[in-house]
Amino acid sequence: MSYHFYGWKDSGHVHAVNHTYKGIITPCNLYDALLHVWCEYTCTPRLRHEWTTDNPTLGQCAVTSFLAQDIFGGKVYGILQEGGNFHCYNVVNDYAFDLTSEQFGGEILSYTGNPEQLREIHFQRAEKRERYEYLCSELRECCM
Repeated sequence: MSYHFYGWKDSGHVHAVNHTYKGIITPCNLYDALLHVWCEYTCTPRLRHEWTTDNPTLGQCAVTSFLAQDIFGGKVYGILQEGGNFHCYNVVNDYAFDLTSEQFGGEILSYTGNPEQLREIHFQRAEKRERYEYLCSELRECCM
């Protein structure tokens, strides 16, 4: 199968460090499962009016990246966007992958030299922590 998220070709080098979510072994497995889980509620509030099933990754980057970190380890980094927000992605064992990169269409993002993102900072916003917890819960249900 062919994927379109950034880093998918190398994502086979990244494997789950735990088995919290049945059947999630690689980032591609996680992406497949999240296609059934991402929704308007898991999208950042400022973009909810634009979210559709045709663009399910829109506004999902932070909650998805921290969930991927739970499963695969590694670090979460952020690409500074216009307006001061960060677009989050993962790096595990020097392999970068961005499960939500498709939301940008053909835009080329730079995945080097970006600052690390910490969940303690992101989850200071209760709505983001709640979206993350909801995403985790729905993924658990999906993987049963």
